[in-house]
Amino acid sequence: MKEVMAIVRMNMMNQTKRALSEAGISSMTAKEVLGRGKGLVDYKLLEGAEKGYEEAVAQLGQSQRLIPKRLILVVVPDKLVSKVVKTIVKVNKTGKSGDGKIFVMPAMNSFSVRTGESGDSVLDEV
Repeated sequence: MKEVMAIVRMNMMNQTKRALSEAGISSMTAKEVLGRGKGLVDYKLLEGAEKGYEEAVAQLGQSQRLIPKRLILVVVPDKLVSKVVKTIVKVNKTGKSGDGKIFVMPAMNSFSVRTGESGDSVLDEV
């Protein structure tokens, strides 16, 4: 089993949640986080640059501000990792800086507190 950790734009959370659910992945955890990638994006500057303002274009990349994001955690059997990653990418890819990151990490085991089950049986099985 693997843990898929995705960091996406705040405004993409509902679409991402819906797409994962439609793909058969209903179990997830989401959290509001702050961060920045290597692009050092300031969204006000980015918006100005997209409109063609030279001042905004010149200042892109100089911001150290942390940007509000959503962190999504999904633990799935190995066979569903590709489906989860592809679904998240499909929904969140705009081709612009700040689209997010996805990390896939091993998960050693999982347990259901309510039933006492463990392993893949407590995960989404599509």
